[in-house]
Amino acid sequence: MKSIQRRLSLGLIGILLVIGLLLVQTSLWLFDLGLRSYLQADLRDEAESLLVAMVRGPQGIQLNEQRLSAAFQRPFSGHYFRIDFADKSWRSRSLWDSEMQPALQPGLQDELGDGPQGQLLLTYRGDYQRFGQQLAVQVAQDYTPVLQSFRRVRQMGLGLGVAALLLILLLQRLTVSRALRPLEQVRQQIAQLQQGQRSELDSSVPRELEPLVAQINHLLAHTEDTLKRSRNALGNLGHALKTPLAVLVSLAGRDELQAYPEVRASLLESLQQIEQRLTRELGRARLAGEALPGAHFVCAEELPGLFATLAMIHNRGLRLDWQTAAGLRLPWDREDMLELLGNLLDNACKWAASQVCLSIECTADGYLLKVDDDGPGIEAEQRAEVLNRGTRMDEQVAGHGLGLGIVRDIVDAWGGQLELMDSRLGGLCVHIQLPQPSLRKA
Repeated sequence: MKSIQRRLSLGLIGILLVIGLLLVQTSLWLFDLGLRSYLQADLRDEAESLLVAMVRGPQGIQLNEQRLSAAFQRPFSGHYFRIDFADKSWRSRSLWDSEMQPALQPGLQDELGDGPQGQLLLTYRGDYQRFGQQLAVQVAQDYTPVLQSFRRVRQMGLGLGVAALLLILLLQRLTVSRALRPLEQVRQQIAQLQQGQRSELDSSVPRELEPLVAQINHLLAHTEDTLKRSRNALGNLGHALKTPLAVLVSLAGRDELQAYPEVRASLLESLQQIEQRLTRELGRARLAGEALPGAHFVCAEELPGLFATLAMIHNRGLRLDWQTAAGLRLPWDREDMLELLGNLLDNACKWAASQVCLSIECTADGYLLKVDDDGPGIEAEQRAEVLNRGTRMDEQVAGHGLGLGIVRDIVDAWGGQLELMDSRLGGLCVHIQLPQPSLRKA
């Protein structure tokens, strides 16, 4: 959601900046064009006034100073003129000792000319005939104050534009946040689905999201129904196959086969392998439909019953402890987690001398599960063999065999890591690191 807001904000900033700069520059350009057209009329009137002020005198054509504007008499007033005859030139006293460059063409000049004291002059030139002589009257006005005003307007416009942009961005952010709030709620509900805190999404959403939420809820219901049917079918298949296998094992132990010990041993071994493989493959198939919404493992609710069951099964004075954070919930299927912990703890209880301890921690990478016992443990060089083949190290005690194989299958299905280590209690420590499940499983 934040990335969407960021992209929208950046796009809006870019669009508003481009439009704002275009509007400011276009407005200033149009205003400058209109002002120059207005000043052109004034300069033409001044040029014609200068033409009227020319009179015949004792020494020929001369200017009647009484008809001249006072601005042409005051030095550096910002109003200047220059009159060019065929053989001489006149200029206003306001120029003082400065020169005004002659205009190249009649009418208002496109470029601003250089004036005294750094002034920029807007110049108009008119060609006339007076008393039989051709002359060019050039009138100029200081345009620097106008340019300074434009600069101030541009700065004020920039400041107001930035303030308006910030206000628009704030309003846009609020609007987008309100518009995307339902999507954020849906995202949070999907995360709650993953954590097992709900079984479906709320249907009270804006009309635009109703089809999406309805489709997700339909998919969840369909997935749950399919998963239940698959698990029931697998359970039925397991029970259906276990009975014939038990019959075959019973037949293999009959007296008729006593005369054939090798055949009997081979048959029993094959049947046991079939039974073990069937159990493991049925477990793997059930794991393929893992992470049913709303069926996750709550430690405070499940562990007391699990340890009570283990205490009844292994009724020989074992001390069974567990350590977990308060309110810890594991985001995996309850049945699979019970099978994983049940196998680990059952193996530990079979081999422990007096104590078994389970600890579950939430880490930055996921979850850490450790089962410690004070039994004889497993030699380091034999641990890989136990994990790879699921063999038993002592045929007289059923432990560290098929149970660890089922645990390994579950851990592999969840993308975790399983290690056998030395326990702090003196026996074996089964160390399991499980990553956080991704949303694709929800």
